[in-house]
Amino acid sequence: ADQFDNLDKHTQWGIDFLEKYAKFVKERIEIEQNYAKQLRNLVKKYCPKRSPKDEEPRFTSCIAFFNILNELNDYAGQREVVAEEMGHRVYGELMRYSHDLKTERKMHLQEGRKAQQYLDMCWKQMDNSKKKFERECREAEKAQQSYERLDNDTNATKADVEKAKQQLNLRTHMADENKNEYAAQLQNFNGEQHKHYYIVIPQIYKQLQEMDERRTIKLSECYKGFADSERKVIPIISKCLEGMILAAKSVDEHRDSQLVIDCFKSGFEPPGDFPFEDYSQNIYRTISDGTISTPKQEGMRIDTKTTVGKAKGKLWLFGKKPKPQSPPLTPTSLYTSSTPNGSQYPIFSIEPVHYCMSDIKTGKPRIPSFRSLKRGCFFLQGPALEDFSHLPPEQRRKKLQQRIDELNRELQKETDQKDALIKMKDVYEKNPQMGDPSSLQPKLTETMSNMDRLRMEIHKNEAWLSEVEGKVAARSDRRHSSDINHLVTQGRESPEGSYTDDANQEVRGPQQHAHPSEFDDEFEDDDPLPAIGHCKAIYPFDGHNEGTLAMKEGEILYIIEEDKGDGWTRARRHNGEEGYVPTSYIDVTLEKNSKGAVTYI
Repeated sequence: ADQFDNLDKHTQWGIDFLEKYAKFVKERIEIEQNYAKQLRNLVKKYCPKRSPKDEEPRFTSCIAFFNILNELNDYAGQREVVAEEMGHRVYGELMRYSHDLKTERKMHLQEGRKAQQYLDMCWKQMDNSKKKFERECREAEKAQQSYERLDNDTNATKADVEKAKQQLNLRTHMADENKNEYAAQLQNFNGEQHKHYYIVIPQIYKQLQEMDERRTIKLSECYKGFADSERKVIPIISKCLEGMILAAKSVDEHRDSQLVIDCFKSGFEPPGDFPFEDYSQNIYRTISDGTISTPKQEGMRIDTKTTVGKAKGKLWLFGKKPKPQSPPLTPTSLYTSSTPNGSQYPIFSIEPVHYCMSDIKTGKPRIPSFRSLKRGCFFLQGPALEDFSHLPPEQRRKKLQQRIDELNRELQKETDQKDALIKMKDVYEKNPQMGDPSSLQPKLTETMSNMDRLRMEIHKNEAWLSEVEGKVAARSDRRHSSDINHLVTQGRESPEGSYTDDANQEVRGPQQHAHPSEFDDEFEDDDPLPAIGHCKAIYPFDGHNEGTLAMKEGEILYIIEEDKGDGWTRARRHNGEEGYVPTSYIDVTLEKNSKGAVTYI
């Protein structure tokens, strides 16, 4: 009984320790859950937010990173599995067992207290009977002493002696009864005490011991379950890590470079070679004139500042007012000279070379301009068009091909749906109880209509694709021709250094040499080009770049030169202002009796 309180304290400590470990597991579960949540938020933060129509290049480095994010998301899922397993197998089990353990401990302690109370009650009964027996014995002794005193007293009457004798007999009898009662109570107490210390209390202590051992075993199982929860997900976590390593190994720098090339490939031709500009013409001509002693004619003088063969209606770079034109200087006057008697003879001097060099100089060198650099991203500034004509040729071809592939997939879906509806209709016709065949007709009609619409769209896009591929092939042929004869300047310059598709459209109008007396640092002006049609602006255009013409939506302009394949059309306002405008921004109407573009030689 002296160790009962110690066992009470020990079992209470065991339960407290169990709950302490359960609290530890709960905090570990919260850590796992927060870790998994933070990982998922991290993955969500860095996952690509692309719409289904987004078609940005899929670099291997980006794909690898996205795969790593997916593996990390799976890893976060495994951390959630760990938390769930710990919560169910460890924490939940600990809390249930702790409740049962408290109930069992309370029951055993109550049994022990009851046994102790019963033993105490038996001891009290025995003690009371003992005290009563002791008291009766003292009373009997007093009665005996009183009887003996009266019996020896000669003065005492017989009645007093007889009364004392009766009192003695009564007290003696009561003492004997209390003695028997005390003996019985003592025997009962001794039996109960023996039972208490040898049977009841050992049994209660044994039950408390078993309970504490089960608590220890349960803790051991929970320790193992705590580790097993982590060990179960190790294979899957290892696969996630292996997936990250495979994603890292899948990075291909050459493929990424090719994707960049395919993405930004425009299909435009590179600029041509710069022509040779011979500034030594005057030196050679002076030496030749002095040697042959031919008279210098005013019509033969050619200034180094002269630029022959100016294109008609050229857009002047600096906005200066051009000077009046001088009479044309023909190749014949360059190759012949007059004698005093009026006859002509050929001059085999540097003059023919000068003429040829000047002729070469008439072709404006294809200088890469700001506009040509911006051509690839020009479509970002304007509205996207259905035929992608705002894109460079190569990018337009890719977009059209992608759209055709998508339309073909949609057409295949509609075709499969049509076949399924036809089969279902046949089944309904053969088995009317399954359904009404006429109920499928509206859906079948709608599907057929969708198929016709998709076929028209495919045909339209294929026509645009054929147009683009034809232009790309034409450019390739011209590039090959340019490599064979690179001295011939091909194409024409549009406002900022772009050029046309026609290789022979180099110089507009006849080549002209101005009189040397009328030459200065300014440019010449020619007659304006005739209008071949008109156009209406569909979209507004700011025309900030040099050589372009600003226009407002709905504005009517004259067409003086058609689009030569570079996406620009030359137009003129009513006030005579000329410039280039995007072909995709205007609605062009050409005159039926017009001969088309200006003739080039």
